[in-house]
Amino acid sequence: MKRRAPAPAPPPASPAPAAPALAAPTRILLTLAAGVIVLVGLFLARDVLGPLLLGAVIAIICHPVRHPLERRGWPSWAATSAVIAVAYLVLAALAAMLAFAAIQFTRLVVDFAPELRAAADGIMTWLRDVGFERQAADAVASVLDPGSLASLAASTGNAVLSVLMAFFFVLAYVIFMAADGARYARAEARFGSSITGTMQRFRAFNRGVRTYYVVNATFGAIVAIIDGLALWALQVPAPIVWAILAFVTNFIPNIGFVLGLVPPAVLALVVGGWPLMLAVVAIYCVVNVTLQVMIQPKFVSDAVDITLTLSFFSVVFWTLVVGPLGAILAIPLTLLTRALLLEPYPDRRWLRWLSGEDDAAPGAPPARTAGPVSSGRSAGRSATRRS
Repeated sequence: MKRRAPAPAPPPASPAPAAPALAAPTRILLTLAAGVIVLVGLFLARDVLGPLLLGAVIAIICHPVRHPLERRGWPSWAATSAVIAVAYLVLAALAAMLAFAAIQFTRLVVDFAPELRAAADGIMTWLRDVGFERQAADAVASVLDPGSLASLAASTGNAVLSVLMAFFFVLAYVIFMAADGARYARAEARFGSSITGTMQRFRAFNRGVRTYYVVNATFGAIVAIIDGLALWALQVPAPIVWAILAFVTNFIPNIGFVLGLVPPAVLALVVGGWPLMLAVVAIYCVVNVTLQVMIQPKFVSDAVDITLTLSFFSVVFWTLVVGPLGAILAIPLTLLTRALLLEPYPDRRWLRWLSGEDDAAPGAPPARTAGPVSSGRSAGRSATRRS
């Protein structure tokens, strides 16, 4: 029989044409649009997001309590209970201080209302005498107006009430996060080296947050004690209130010093005139500049590699997005954003360097890298220390 010739093989299928890449301006616009949508969502959810972030920070700070207890043989549930107890003590202390300061500040405004009015009238007259327009003089003098200060006190009281209302949500968040902390610690053992780089970045972030707040709390307490004793020696009313204010505002980068200085300086002007106010300003400047500008940055440099411009912008930005808690959580939120958006990508090292992370520059020591990507000044040490 005559064999049939094999059928010719079909021609190879031509590859499908690749989708045209988006132009760089289009990609930038899409990225910005997505960022705006995310930020709007965060803004709308700020009443829930603020307590959630505060609970996360408290859980991160208190999480190391677990390690020595587990090494001593404590069961996981007991170690978790200890973490929750420590977190509750921290939150209770903060809430008590804020409530006490708000109540005392309101009483001060009521008690010194005549003196505040007299001081406002005196400043208004002096500004007019030196040539200022009436509108400017009224605007400056309104700072000392008892009605304005009463409104400030009321808004402060409302803010404290909101914090206390959110306090109950934070309590629940802390329980959940403290319980899940033990689970996250076992992730690398379960999934192996494939997630080592990611876990090291988050350990570095957690360690940076803890170092930042512990150092700020330590220096804030020192500043508060010195400022409170100085105000007590100068016989400025309610020195304990201003000491608490100095402690709390120490957690706000850059502008916290000014926020903590203005109220006691204004009260010193009312009760003692310009000499007492200048004395208060001088003491605050010496104490805060010496401790917060010259000494404190040396202790937090390993935890927060952020430029001064970025830290100031972070306070403004996160306050607008999250609310008042954003001022206190600004640095951790900025560190988290950098860890998520910049650190996993080697081609964005230059952005990390611009943000203040010196170890992201070319030629950085290889010992400071976490996996394939550097994770900052502290990340190189995360391979040998637990979070």
